[in-house]
Amino acid sequence: MSVEGGFLILDFGSQYTQLIARRLRELGVYSELLPFDASLEEIKQRKPQGLVLSGGPSSVNEPGAPQRPDIKELLELAPSLGVCYGMQLISAQFGGRVVKASDREYGLSEMSWSEPLSARLGSDEFKKQQVWMSHGDVVEQAPEGFRVVALSEQGHAAALKSDRIWCVQFHPEVTHTEGGTEILKSFVFDLCGAKSNWQAPSIVEHLLEDIRLKVPKGEKVLCALSGGVDSTVVGTLLTKALGPEQVHCVFVDTGLLRQGEFEQVLKDYENLGLNVHGVQAASVFLERLQGVADPEQKRKIIGHSFIDVFKDAVKHLEEPMQWLAQGTLYPDVIESVSLRGSSVTIKSHHNVGGLPKDLGLKLIEPLRELFKDEVRAIGEQLGIARLALWRHPFPGPGLAIRVLGEVTEKDLKVLRQADAIYIEELKNHGLYEQIWQAFSVLLPVYSVGVQGDARTYEKVLALRAVTSQDGMTADWFDFPASFLRKVSNRITNQVEGINRVVYDVTSKPPGTIEWE
Repeated sequence: MSVEGGFLILDFGSQYTQLIARRLRELGVYSELLPFDASLEEIKQRKPQGLVLSGGPSSVNEPGAPQRPDIKELLELAPSLGVCYGMQLISAQFGGRVVKASDREYGLSEMSWSEPLSARLGSDEFKKQQVWMSHGDVVEQAPEGFRVVALSEQGHAAALKSDRIWCVQFHPEVTHTEGGTEILKSFVFDLCGAKSNWQAPSIVEHLLEDIRLKVPKGEKVLCALSGGVDSTVVGTLLTKALGPEQVHCVFVDTGLLRQGEFEQVLKDYENLGLNVHGVQAASVFLERLQGVADPEQKRKIIGHSFIDVFKDAVKHLEEPMQWLAQGTLYPDVIESVSLRGSSVTIKSHHNVGGLPKDLGLKLIEPLRELFKDEVRAIGEQLGIARLALWRHPFPGPGLAIRVLGEVTEKDLKVLRQADAIYIEELKNHGLYEQIWQAFSVLLPVYSVGVQGDARTYEKVLALRAVTSQDGMTADWFDFPASFLRKVSNRITNQVEGINRVVYDVTSKPPGTIEWE
């Protein structure tokens, strides 16, 4: 779908590009993404009200970095906003100087404005601003016709301005940037003069209709359920669209689930009216993971094992299947593959990248372009219980990527016990729903301890808890010290095999939410 006169976002490969489109749509203006090298003629035909050049992982000074030799002609088409790499590209190609920073700027940073981008942003609250940075290059000299209007903590240019072009070195689209929505709002309504007159159709009705159009009547869908929010919503969505006789759901016990999870989740699925059967396949996964420590290899083994398990599940069904449904989300896709621009692979996801040809099933991923908060909103409209919708995200590879190094049954048992205590205390203290995702990680590190007046030499457990809106960026949750003390005491006293507990205080970026 394209709308003449909307906003076009040229994707240079940032992990956050899709967020820009979402934020603009939330302001009531239509926006869509195009590859960074979309032809000038195609862009002209769209008659955009505004252009956005996204961030990206490249350096403008690297050979092969994405460029727009026609950038001056391009930016004459409409008022424009350059974000991160977009700012550096505009600066370099308009005659400024971009250099490698001596100090990289990642995560939260404070910047100071010397001049507002617009009157809307001229109040005292915007004099200093907490913003989300993610870059290794800086604009050392602004191009002619641009002036530096903000500086970062390190004294680098954080924003540039000309008559029709704004550039920011930070990411206004992420939730951790203070006033980021106000900056985008000012770009849309003040610089571009757009009006808030676009409303998206009901996303649930759109998805249901899309499923019915894609899957012919009578063709069967095999729905892969993981126990998480995403696959639960997919299974419910497909069942509502096609009926339980056409959708066969499979929930696999990989041996990598949390404590008591397989039995409880299977019961929840039956209560939702899904046509579901459970598959015991723990021995398959654990045997194949034996001796494997590399996280990418673990993910790929698990992905292939899922395919094999589903192949076997297909053989045992009474009717042949034509489709495989998965709960892939947009953050999974952009961490795994470049969807539109030149983004880099962060990590593989077992449910991303298509299917082996010999599986013989077509793939349907209704949530592929959506974020977790949007999926939860869809789930609410479908009538899924809040308890199921607001469970913290759980990775497809399960505990295999939370036991760092080789996965053993002994370590899985230790991790399950520790994680159950952690989650129980979060709920007891009323903290669970304040946190986007919390979990434990068992480290391949031993430390000396003293327990019962005796020397111990046991493993270290890391606790992780982050706040986020969509999983694209995240910040660590600031627990009261009393909470961490209680959790640590319970785990070291009650879980045999752990004598030290640490807390992870790393944001995303530079870290990912999961450790592997």
